[in-house]
Amino acid sequence: MKWKGRRQSDNVEDRRGMSSSGKAIAGGGIIGVVILLLNLFGGENAQMITPILEQMNQGQSAPTEQRDLTAAEIEEQEFVRTVLADNEDVWTKIFQENNLQYEKPKIILFAGSVQTACGGATSASGPFYCPGDQKVYMDLTFFEELKTKFGAQGGDFATAYVIAHEIGHHVQTLLGTSTKMRQLQQGKSKAEANKLSVALELQADFYAGLWTHYNQKMNNVLEIGDIDEALSAAHAVGDDAIQAKMQGHIVPESFTHGTSEQRKYWFMKGYKTGDINQGNTFAEIK
Repeated sequence: MKWKGRRQSDNVEDRRGMSSSGKAIAGGGIIGVVILLLNLFGGENAQMITPILEQMNQGQSAPTEQRDLTAAEIEEQEFVRTVLADNEDVWTKIFQENNLQYEKPKIILFAGSVQTACGGATSASGPFYCPGDQKVYMDLTFFEELKTKFGAQGGDFATAYVIAHEIGHHVQTLLGTSTKMRQLQQGKSKAEANKLSVALELQADFYAGLWTHYNQKMNNVLEIGDIDEALSAAHAVGDDAIQAKMQGHIVPESFTHGTSEQRKYWFMKGYKTGDINQGNTFAEIK
């Protein structure tokens, strides 16, 4: 992805220079891996793990120490700032085209653990969006795990896709989609509620593809292999791929984010059509 030398957003807060020096951070080991698998690209589902994480963190002090960011971390920060700026520009344009006003979210980069309006979280939760404070939370070490544990191709555009997916959850919050989904889940069986969660997540994938379409037209950023990187990441975090890898079989009624093929399909639909009106995943998920 061609990103250097372009506008960077001011709406990124980098807390990675704040390191915990108290007891070990909860969420490591097998428990952390399980939570990570349940919550990849957390979105609205980030709230589901809050009670677990808070229980795990009870009684754990975490005083902080400051350190300077490394050169590599500074470059990562600049990349995230650029991708967020691109999201701001694209979604401001899309909202204006629909006579709406876009409210910019923030991205919090952290290491280890973080407190949010949705409760406490650790690196094990994966990237997630908290509607309570309209912020995206990311520990960038996630992307190394995406390659080593889940077989994703990696690359900078895989990171851009994940950021765009989380910003997609912010768009859903602004448009009222997330609230409507939660209302529809009330009184439903777990399997039916899960289908609605899948629709929400696939729409965020569609929005990531839509952002890619607009960003390419506006900034000509794509390089050879970028779309493949995004599709590889989408495939790696499909519910079926994760369940097959971790438990040897799949349970479709337990899916909350969609299959690998669904996630790739909706990303590509957004990318190819460039039409926000084509993203009604709720009408197509049965």
